Amino acid sequence: MSLLPLTLENTDVELINKNISDFYLTLTPQLRKAADFVLENPVDIALLPIRKSSDAAGVTPSTLTRLAKKLGFERYNHFKDVFKKAVHTKAPVNYGNRAQLLQTLSGASPSNGLLHNFAQSSFKDLENLFNNETLKKLQSAAQLIVKAKKVYALGFLDAFACAHHFAYVGHIAFPNFSLIRSNEGNLLSELVKITPNDVVVVFGSDPYAIDTINSIELLKTQGAQIISITDDLRSPLAANVNEVFVVETDTPHFFPSISSTIVLAEALLSECVTMGGQEVLQNISRYQETLRHFGGYYAPKN
Repeated sequence: MSLLPLTLENTDVELINKNISDFYLTLTPQLRKAADFVLENPVDIALLPIRKSSDAAGVTPSTLTRLAKKLGFERYNHFKDVFKKAVHTKAPVNYGNRAQLLQTLSGASPSNGLLHNFAQSSFKDLENLFNNETLKKLQSAAQLIVKAKKVYALGFLDAFACAHHFAYVGHIAFPNFSLIRSNEGNLLSELVKITPNDVVVVFGSDPYAIDTINSIELLKTQGAQIISITDDLRSPLAANVNEVFVVETDTPHFFPSISSTIVLAEALLSECVTMGGQEVLQNISRYQETLRHFGGYYAPKN
């Protein structure tokens, strides 16, 4: 089985991934190995010469070329050009295609199976998070937060979980932390009270919630200090903010992973605690003692 000739004009990365999914279980072991590399390392395909990509994938250059032809491309360079274009023009996430790929992976051999792919992507996401640049940004962002009059966490749709976790844990140490909830359609009234003395920590990844984008634009007009935690420097959450963190969200799951975002949020809170002094320690102890006193924690009966 082969496809009609594909070009830069009539295809995109999502279509390539779907076609790989359709072919996956019929591929030879070497072609499957090449396909795994393409699915997991699209940026490398876009930026690296074919020999370096093949070395990283553990296959020969001719194997990558055969895979490209199997997918309907006349030449490997035509295949590569699609990924180069995607680097500069981010394609929208297609949950349906990702779910189909998830089903395909579940039928693969154990070495390339679902759990293995989850482990690989999770380790890679976290490995890319921990570097000297992130440490410097954490220290800079933490200083903004500790000095702020009030600190708000903002995130909608799947990012609401990240914002809630950041606000809840942060409030234990810093009583001036709160979550923007948009209860009963009352988002505007929550946003207009935020001032230039306040910091808003914003969470969001592709596909970006329109309420998050609109909120950021309003907050900028009010002069609020904004820290964005997002998935791409081209994200609408990243432009003209005080600090931006880019986290990896790669996963075999059909929905972008929030694991790295949660880890980064916890690292940022930890950095804030180190700068908070004795008052922060007292806040944390008082919170825990209060919950324990009023039965907020499970206590086994003697």
